[in-house]
Amino acid sequence: VQLQASGGGSVQAGGSLRLSCAASGRTFSSYAMGWFRQAPGKEREFVAARDWYGGRIGYADSVKGRFTISGDHAKNTVYLQMNSLKPEDTAVYYCAAWATAQYMGVPRDWGRGTQVTVSS
Repeated sequence: VQLQASGGGSVQAGGSLRLSCAASGRTFSSYAMGWFRQAPGKEREFVAARDWYGGRIGYADSVKGRFTISGDHAKNTVYLQMNSLKPEDTAVYYCAAWATAQYMGVPRDWGRGTQVTVSS
């Protein structure tokens, strides 16, 4: 599946951004989708993910209560609403899709990433 992320940008601490990720190429299959991020000098880390049917959703501890992942099957799109942003949220955010309807292990497909910069 091809993934196209958008919605990144620059915002001050305490602000909000909404990332979108549109999937194409495997529209008749069920697959979990989620978000990862990579800050300069750090490894890529898990942010949030949801099963295809939305029955299971997971968040990194660092974003719980501030970020919300949601999906629109009709548009094959997953969203990441980010509120109360902090400078430590600054990173390149990557959309990802698993090969199965439930997220587990390493995603199979990755988008190119979108930059999020939070200034203090």
